[in-house]
Amino acid sequence: MITELSRVHPISKLTKILEVPKSTYYYWKLNKLTVNKIRREKLSKLIYEIWLRSHKRYGAPKIHQELIKSGEFHSLKHIQNLMREKDIKSITVKKFKPQGGNKYIEENKVPNILEQDFSSAKAYEKIVGDITYIYTKRDGWCYLSSYMDLYNNEILGWSFSKEMTTKIVIESLEMACLKIKNTNNVIVHTDRGSQYTSNIYREIIEKKEMKGSYSRKGNPYDNACIESFHSVLKKELIHQREYTNYEEANEEIIEYIEGWYNKRRIQKKLNWKSPLDYKKCC
Repeated sequence: MITELSRVHPISKLTKILEVPKSTYYYWKLNKLTVNKIRREKLSKLIYEIWLRSHKRYGAPKIHQELIKSGEFHSLKHIQNLMREKDIKSITVKKFKPQGGNKYIEENKVPNILEQDFSSAKAYEKIVGDITYIYTKRDGWCYLSSYMDLYNNEILGWSFSKEMTTKIVIESLEMACLKIKNTNNVIVHTDRGSQYTSNIYREIIEKKEMKGSYSRKGNPYDNACIESFHSVLKKELIHQREYTNYEEANEEIIEYIEGWYNKRRIQKKLNWKSPLDYKKCC
């Protein structure tokens, strides 16, 4: 309108009457902003805000779902294109993971009850545990033991230590059991690491009337769910910085699990809800 009327009236007069800043008009004219461009910029801003709130961890699928929740309905491909234009991408880095050896134990003493059936109809029916390695400059390798509920992928218990001992798997299991309360017949699945096949660990499992289950020898898929969590933890947190010492890493891991992963991080498996939100409504 201003452009058309400017043929017979001064632009300064038109912008004053229409209460449009002259700078806005000239910016619009210079950049030839169309309605479509304005909408794309607005959506790009929303995408950027969601990405920042996720600490730059979300990629297009999760941002797409968050937009839907806020009433913004766009195709995933459109979101991907805008993110590519603005160079918005999830922070993901894969790094070397040291491998530990497994203590030999007779096959009949380590049954595989889970058998890669990762489905669970209710909370605390099946939990899985594993240990992962995290490097710090001053304290070297430190170790995180975690237990996950297969019903909603919630991390029920964890323990972080400078030493990979049976103590950390027991501490993290005890933490998980505080939430479970009734541990009778709960399947607890792990790999064959010496921490999990130790007499003291197996005695605790038996005392709590849980069903101990173990991955088959040389099969990396039997405990894929908890290994996937540790992979996500490293890509979204650990590999984004270097930790000076154990204390620094421990503080951020606790914040990640309690403040982000369990409470806020949405997952496709959970109908794009966080583990705790899924447990509340399902």
